[in-house]
Amino acid sequence: MNRVNYPALLLIISVLALSSCRKIVQLPPVPSIKFTSFTIFDTTDILGNTAKGGRLKFYFEDGDGDLGLQAPTGNQTDTTNLFLTLYRKKSGYMVPALSNDPLFPSPYRIPYMERLGVNKILKGTISVTFLYLFYSPVDTIKYDFYIKDRALNESNMASTSEIVISANNIYLK
Repeated sequence: MNRVNYPALLLIISVLALSSCRKIVQLPPVPSIKFTSFTIFDTTDILGNTAKGGRLKFYFEDGDGDLGLQAPTGNQTDTTNLFLTLYRKKSGYMVPALSNDPLFPSPYRIPYMERLGVNKILKGTISVTFLYLFYSPVDTIKYDFYIKDRALNESNMASTSEIVISANNIYLK
């Protein structure tokens, strides 16, 4: 007959149970971002016109998980939470572009995100696509950008590398 060694079995179960308990990782409630890449590619607009497209990718972390906004309703005006500043290369220097610049980006809204459970931390990659209808072969730009969560905490400022719009390429930091 096989006998079960209950004290040894109890010890093994206890060790396994204790080793599976992990401390919940904590991050600050202020979001943090890091530039990942910017890709330039050929595309067409909704009318079939050829254009250049750009795709900004960045990594984010938010410790209290309050990133993103609900779709606007009624007379709601605060619907932007991704803020971009466009720079153009002029005489070898990157200078802020004017708000009427044809390459100036539209305001962007990161959609509402919520994580259920005890650990509210949000981490991931956000991808934003731009459309460039009017550009010249020598247009070189860059963006500074930051995000804001629902508690109005602003992230750090991140920057892309210099981007030549006419050249299909992947730009990394």
